[in-house]
Formats: sequence, structure tokens, C-alpha cells
Amino acid sequence: MSMESDDIKQLEAFGSNLRAIRKEKQLTMEALANLAEIELSQIYRIETGKINPKLTTLIKIANALGISPREFFK
Repeated sequence: MSMESDDIKQLEAFGSNLRAIRKEKQLTMEALANLAEIELSQIYRIETGKINPKLTTLIKIANALGISPREFFK
């Protein structure tokens, strides 16, 4: 099952926003992965729009960043 073009664009935009927030917090991908207790490769795949993360993963990342999950969607 392949993703639609619009889905890919949305995932890439989401990932770009996550990357901006992470950099604003002055965290590396590795530091964020450690704080969120998820794999570094998963952070990379989310930031590059390669995967559609689960809600529970987004909550872990938001908690690690000290933000509300809704910040990802602004």
C-alpha cells in the first residue's frame, strides 16, 4: 500500500515542524530519542516524512520536548 502524494506532503510538513521545534530546543535527534525513549532512527524517519507515527509516539516526543502535542500541528 503506497501513500498518496498529499499524505506524503503532510508527513513531510509535520516532520519539518518537528525538526524546527527540536532545533529551537537545541536538541540533537539523538538527545530527543533518548529523552523520548524511542529509537534514533524513528526520529529520523518522522522528521523526513518517511513514516506516519502513532499517537503514543507523538505524545512521548511532545513530553520529551516539554510541549503540548498540538504544537506539532501549528
